[in-house]
Amino acid sequence: MLEWMKRRQSKARTKPEPVVETLRAQRPVMTGKYVSLYKYLDGRFADRVVLKFTEIEDLLGFALPDLARVSEEWWTSPDPGAASPRFSDSWILAKRTARPNLLALTVVFDRAP
Repeated sequence: MLEWMKRRQSKARTKPEPVVETLRAQRPVMTGKYVSLYKYLDGRFADRVVLKFTEIEDLLGFALPDLARVSEEWWTSPDPGAASPRFSDSWILAKRTARPNLLALTVVFDRAP
């Protein structure tokens, strides 16, 4: 009986393991100065993440541009002419949408459908 168990274990070890890395390799890669925001949003399990501007700046390590504090379009309409990577890639590649509340100085990042 011991021989039977050894053969069974050796067969189980020879089966190829599923490759999960191929799925990760197909995802776009985020680079640039907004990568820490991307990593934070991508790593959150919650469907909704609310961050204050100051919290975003703490994650990034620098201040948001003035336009981010006065214009909803900075958050909601990515600039197609901007050099890649764009600031909006940090939430778009994390499969999120951004909805700012300029009076409260917060942004709601919802998981994109």
